[in-house]
Amino acid sequence: MKTWDAAIIGGGIIGLSLALSLRKHGAAVLIVERNEPGREASHAAAGMLAQCDPHTPEKLRSLAMASFQLYPEFVHELEDESGQRVDLRQEGAIVLDGEGESLCPNFQRLTPVQLAKLEPCLANSAKRAEFWPEGSVDPRALTAAALKAAKHREIEIASGAPVVEIQVTHGRASGVKTQKTHFAAAVVINCAGAWAGQIAGAPTFPTRPVKGQMLSLIAPRRDFLRHVVRGPGAYLVPRSDGRILIGATLEEAGFDKRTDANTIQGLHQAAANLAPDLGQARMLEAWAGLRPGTPDRLPILGATSLPGYFVATGHFRDGILLTPVTALVMTQVVRGAKPEFDISAFSPARFR
Repeated sequence: MKTWDAAIIGGGIIGLSLALSLRKHGAAVLIVERNEPGREASHAAAGMLAQCDPHTPEKLRSLAMASFQLYPEFVHELEDESGQRVDLRQEGAIVLDGEGESLCPNFQRLTPVQLAKLEPCLANSAKRAEFWPEGSVDPRALTAAALKAAKHREIEIASGAPVVEIQVTHGRASGVKTQKTHFAAAVVINCAGAWAGQIAGAPTFPTRPVKGQMLSLIAPRRDFLRHVVRGPGAYLVPRSDGRILIGATLEEAGFDKRTDANTIQGLHQAAANLAPDLGQARMLEAWAGLRPGTPDRLPILGATSLPGYFVATGHFRDGILLTPVTALVMTQVVRGAKPEFDISAFSPARFR
């Protein structure tokens, strides 16, 4: 029976990036994905690289900023290997009527004249505006590039295979069992997102799905919006192909991914309040995704109490932002090295 060096549960951007990182060190890697790779939270995300978000828990801020700094090189490697563009945009973010105290080291307060010059499409009703050095990336393009790079590196992927149990041999993780078969591996890493806590046979984690509804519009004209805009009721994320993403809700709705017409209409109206021309913009798509939440809003990263079993999940709203640093530190942990960044606050042991 074939045995892999590492079996990764979950083929979202976290699992794909970790697989690529482990493969760089020579590991034979298998990804076991319940659906198709990249079709869950990664597919639904807006892709804001919000390193300065005041809603980010304090314990997570330094890791978020470190991951933001890693992004250009992370994207360069993916684009180079896959031959696909992932639309990393580093124009920054404009925050309207926020808390008034930015956590960004290089933020800038904007006068009404400066705001109008940066984004003429915005309504002039903001009492306060700031420029933050943030960015965005297209998560769907990012995941597609990571998937192509994974196949190029001969990372094996088992799709449509929900993992139901961690196999244990002599007190150590030895593989994963799906509904139809099983796979042997020297180590197992749980990157199953909102589903991470539903796997039997090993320590479990209090992850839960947090629903977010979003929509995308066709921009009224070329270069309509350059910056990410965060305002009351909605945020706007421009794509280089002319789409504008609008999000997003936070809902405790279990694994229900249905959209609600009134909620989508409310988001569209909130976007029009920020940029009036969006009120008549044509909607391309509406969707919902399931973020992996935890009780303390912090990710779960590191080794579990079962030898050979690791976890990287619970990234909540920051999964895209935290992808490069998660791949880096989890590769170090799995290989038995000291992680480059302190992840003790995110240990699975805190939920014992």
